[in-house]
Amino acid sequence: MLSRKKAFEKIAQTDIWDVVVIGGGATGMGIAVDAANRGFKVLLLEKNDFAKGTSSRSTKLVHGGVRYLAQGNLKLVIEALSERGFLLANAPHLTRLQAFIIPTYRYFDQLFYASGLLLYDALAGKLSLSRTKLLSKKSLVQLMPSIHGKGLKGGIVYADGQFDDARLVMSLALTANDLGGVVLNYANVTALKKNDGKVSGVAFIDEESNKTYEIASKSVINATGVFVDSILDMDDKSSPAAVMPSQGVHLVINREFFPSDHALMIPKTRDGRVLFAVPWKNAVVLGTTDTPLQEISEEPSALNEEIDFILEHFNQYNEKKITKDDIKSVFAGLRPLVKTSNNKSTALASRDHTIIVSSSNLITITGGKWTTYRKMAKDALNNAVFVAKLPIVKCATRSLRLHGYTENIQASSALSIYGSDAKEIQQMINEDVSMGERIHPDHAYTKAELIWSIRNEMALQVEDILARRSRILFVDAAAAIASVEKVASIMANELKKDNQWIQQQIALFTELAKGYLP
Repeated sequence: MLSRKKAFEKIAQTDIWDVVVIGGGATGMGIAVDAANRGFKVLLLEKNDFAKGTSSRSTKLVHGGVRYLAQGNLKLVIEALSERGFLLANAPHLTRLQAFIIPTYRYFDQLFYASGLLLYDALAGKLSLSRTKLLSKKSLVQLMPSIHGKGLKGGIVYADGQFDDARLVMSLALTANDLGGVVLNYANVTALKKNDGKVSGVAFIDEESNKTYEIASKSVINATGVFVDSILDMDDKSSPAAVMPSQGVHLVINREFFPSDHALMIPKTRDGRVLFAVPWKNAVVLGTTDTPLQEISEEPSALNEEIDFILEHFNQYNEKKITKDDIKSVFAGLRPLVKTSNNKSTALASRDHTIIVSSSNLITITGGKWTTYRKMAKDALNNAVFVAKLPIVKCATRSLRLHGYTENIQASSALSIYGSDAKEIQQMINEDVSMGERIHPDHAYTKAELIWSIRNEMALQVEDILARRSRILFVDAAAAIASVEKVASIMANELKKDNQWIQQQIALFTELAKGYLP
């Protein structure tokens, strides 16, 4: 399991690393897993907590991207569909099949979308999840009783994947650790070290101890998402911008407004995107938007017009109208879209990834989408192998089972996301009944899980628990705020912190969580 103490022991014992990865999101963790699996000495450094940024703020879909098919980007769709299949097979405890419905109000639309989705199925080949089917109006209303019925002709049902994004990053961190890699959160890279103009390592500050470390490495990979330009500037102040950030906002509502196990896909919005309503964690996630941004931050905020945009489009298709008062949580994520000279719209910008190898041999990867994280990691690491003249070892992550993998998934169990680790958490509860107490009465997350996350998953702050180890902040911001004192108290006892730390954590998290309230 993850241990900061053991991580620093390995850092002290290692003279030179083969690969240092900057960034603890999906791509960075994917690189760490791939590197460790190839037998390389790899160290991953994350400035904040793992998955603090974009990687915890997705639409929770493992998908090929139906709208990229409409744009004619077959290469990306085929790649994503393959990666979808690999991920569903390698992490069954964190992924599942999700049925989607596209309602149609013209018979032509039903045939048009059905033909596209049949192609979508065909492009998945052997990894296809299920066959697209036409639905009558009667069948659709049975499956999705809150759908707007006036003028409804029928619809199409197809399958994609769903997952818990932040938990998958944690599974990747644990996988990298299992394979001998070292991952460290709250480790802020402050400088790139160079020898004869070539990157030869990094300096970082441990945010817990405020101690600075200098690390030697044969290669350094910049996988910091929307923040890649800050690392590129660290390397060369004259580096052109690599990223065109775009904001995607999601709203979370109660299931009572959308009582269906099927997800809704609205095939066209006025900005050319699709919009989803996806059942997740006993709630429903609505999203997303695509808003170009000039300024980026670690805690992006939803704009009022983005919230209104989602409400407007969802209410056009749903009989149970919702208002801002019905929103339980609002979260925003930033997409690191590749900047090119012909970018005119972030909605139309490519979701392909790109790799930059600087003259200093710094390797930067940006762009892409969550589903293709493994392929992105492979491509970035292959470049590092070439640049650093590391031994040629074939990538073998396509069939690598991720930490927690188990074939005996109890989807109904609140502990199922821990996979094979669930039995140890259950044992904690069996041995001490108080461990089974819920952190909040409306949510299944228990004291045992909280303590497990501190001892085994490097959870250091209240936000780590309420935002990412559990997903309470993302599902129900008010409940998260109501839980802060209890979580801070339990954490302080486990981490040997004083009352000043408790009060500081309560204040910090409460202020942050207000940004998730509508």
